Amino acid sequence: MDDFQRDSRKELVELANARMPFGKYEGKLLIELPEHYLVWYQNKGFPKGKLGSQLAQMVEIKLNGLEKLIYPLVRK
Repeated sequence: MDDFQRDSRKELVELANARMPFGKYEGKLLIELPEHYLVWYQNKGFPKGKLGSQLAQMVEIKLNGLEKLIYPLVRK
């Protein structure tokens, strides 16, 4: 496994285990956020930084039905 693959896997595992740090869904895994909430955030504008990037990725994952690829990466 090269460095790019290792970094990509690490980033995906981190995304799978990221939690919403504030608001109505504080403490929920991003993968658990309702699709309508993510789409609302997309229309409103994602926050700057890492969280915004992770939320944008999660929108794409959910809209394309790829959640099943993320759930196995969630740490128990």
